[in-house]
Amino acid sequence: MADSYYKDKTKLQKGHFSKEFLQKIAATEPQWMHEKRLEAYALYESLPMPHTTEDDIWRRTVDMRTQDYWRRTRRFLRALDVEKYRPSLPTNGEPSAVDVPETGLPGLPYAEEASGVLVQVDGQRQHISNSEELKKKGVYFADLHTALQEQPELLRDYFMNKAVTLETTLKSGNIAQHNKFDALHGAFWQGGYLLYVPKGVSVELPLRVYINMSEADQADLSHTLIIAEEGSRVAVLEENASTTSDASGLHSGAVEIFAGQNANVTYVQVQRWNRTVWNFASHRAKIARDAQLCWVSAAFGGRLNKMNQASILEGAGSHAQMLGLAFTDARQHLDVSTAQEHISPHTTSDLMYRTVLKDRSQTAWGGNIYVYPAANHTDAYQKNDNLLLSERAHADTLPGLEIQAHEVRCTHGATAGKIDADQVFYLMSRGLSYTQAEKLIVEGFFEPVIERVPLESVREELSTSITRKLG
Repeated sequence: MADSYYKDKTKLQKGHFSKEFLQKIAATEPQWMHEKRLEAYALYESLPMPHTTEDDIWRRTVDMRTQDYWRRTRRFLRALDVEKYRPSLPTNGEPSAVDVPETGLPGLPYAEEASGVLVQVDGQRQHISNSEELKKKGVYFADLHTALQEQPELLRDYFMNKAVTLETTLKSGNIAQHNKFDALHGAFWQGGYLLYVPKGVSVELPLRVYINMSEADQADLSHTLIIAEEGSRVAVLEENASTTSDASGLHSGAVEIFAGQNANVTYVQVQRWNRTVWNFASHRAKIARDAQLCWVSAAFGGRLNKMNQASILEGAGSHAQMLGLAFTDARQHLDVSTAQEHISPHTTSDLMYRTVLKDRSQTAWGGNIYVYPAANHTDAYQKNDNLLLSERAHADTLPGLEIQAHEVRCTHGATAGKIDADQVFYLMSRGLSYTQAEKLIVEGFFEPVIERVPLESVREELSTSITRKLG
């Protein structure tokens, strides 16, 4: 990035994530956003890195819940130097025009089937288009910096809303208060987008978002904010990807979804960072009365991935479906924490996460169903299955329940095992090679998740990614 700030070595000595840099990126923003950044920066400065286990500072600073949150990932963070990575600078003007078909970014042929398209590279908006349908129906879809100028009151009500991310009564919120990477994002976020769907509006075609990193040592701190008002319907397909195979990077992102009363929201995020990217993310969804959320998370890339995902069923009759699939290889590390928080009665949630591991990759999944005292007649389920394709792959899985109501139905399950030798033998006896047999078994393993994805184009993309990962 050709900017005098980065050419001044005296400023680089302080690190990119400094208070001075915060003041620079907040210079044109409203005062309330500036204060929100400063609050997050103070938290970021106060928290140690999770890998500082040798010192008493870790135990004095964080509680037992936070220690458990990082337990399976902490040692891998010793190799991470956060200050090596540089965040984007605000452009304070129109983005450079990029013709979508000429960008060469993965997946863009599907852009023709979308009602809106946003392309972001290295934290800067490169392209955005809205269909006539969106404009006529009053749907607002823009990059977050533009939205901050055009819709400041809307962002003030919803952006990093404490009722979702930091309220002490929420179990998932307690973790966010002690997460150094959440604080980093809150202080220095750049990029991302706002989608606002007015009351009663149904968007027929999905919106597509492409968030990409191309430069080496880039920090992507994009923020997704989706607001679907009462009775609305919308689907968003978001892809996070590296455009080069060897450019190192840091992603510290956030997703916030607000599904209003009787709204229907589908959100799909496919992660294809290259194997040198450190990936941290916190995702929250707040679901109102009789609203439905279908949330699909797919992870294929990244050197290290740590994700915290929570669905908060706030209104009676609300429903959340959380689908996840991941395929790791080489020395990739994936650690996912999920929460299904049932606050009101007659709420339902269904979580299914499936992971395939190759080589020396490692995964960890910890999921909790929380049922609050007023949430009688809750029906919640969670399942995590892991398929190991090599002797040195390793998967940890830990489902959990915390129930404070009396009339509920909550169940969970978890499995981890090697590929079935009898299945391989049967397929090879029918003329298939070992590689072909393994491919069929893996595809069959993922099928229960893929078949529940409501959009055909997404099902096709996920199947293609799995095939590519099998090599």
